[in-house]
Amino acid sequence: MTDAWFAGANPDNPESGAQRIREGRTDSPEEWPAEAVEDGFAADETDYYAKLRSATLAAARDAVAERERADDVQLAHAVRAMDDAERTANELAERVVEWAGTLYENVPRGLDGVRDIAERDPSTAAEERVVSYATRAVDLLDERDQLRTFIEERAPTTAPNLAEMAGPVLAARLISLAGGLDSLAKAPSGTVQVLGAEDALFAHLKGRATSPKHGVIFTHEYVHGTRPQDRGSAARAFAGKLSIAARIDHYSGDYRPEIHDELAERMATIRARDEEDDQ
Repeated sequence: MTDAWFAGANPDNPESGAQRIREGRTDSPEEWPAEAVEDGFAADETDYYAKLRSATLAAARDAVAERERADDVQLAHAVRAMDDAERTANELAERVVEWAGTLYENVPRGLDGVRDIAERDPSTAAEERVVSYATRAVDLLDERDQLRTFIEERAPTTAPNLAEMAGPVLAARLISLAGGLDSLAKAPSGTVQVLGAEDALFAHLKGRATSPKHGVIFTHEYVHGTRPQDRGSAARAFAGKLSIAARIDHYSGDYRPEIHDELAERMATIRARDEEDDQ
């Protein structure tokens, strides 16, 4: 009875058997319903399957909760929150600067204008509201900066090779777009290359646009810093190494300096074409 998932479990507590279901192993299948009845765990076969279902659901809930607490999931949430904070702050900035322009002279534009307005001393009810509104936007900007710091501190621990290769923020963004480090590690390099360009990819599949050469990896200097005619090659090379980095991070977690050296050499070769064509 030691191999059975219900061995030593409390028949009245589904959580008691949940861990056994998640981690238990057996060399061969047995007549578990009959064994459970004989052992006194279940009254009959129907009762056995009812208890098995309850324990399985409890095991699934535990697995989901554990996954949601994982470091890569926290990075994904953080980068989405950072993007939300920045987008909302920009929307508020546009509104508050426009409003402040009707009350003050020489209001700076953009986010600098918001910080300038937030530091002013209001003298009317309207000015008080504008200054308060600007303060909320500044709070969001500060939160964005704190979220970026959180990502920069956590990413090298969660995905050391990916963070080194792409930078912490882009690494977190790739993990978020893929749906987790596990999914990113299993994705082919071609998928990694176009993550974030889903709209363009769907348009291409429907015959309305050309195939995208890159998604969010364009923000990396290896791609946007390469001349346009060579960006496709740069994006493929970069995505290929990112895929390898994600697999290493997910399956072993150790830092591998050689893959970063290989990428640097490959990018140097691609960029050397610029010099050759200029001669």
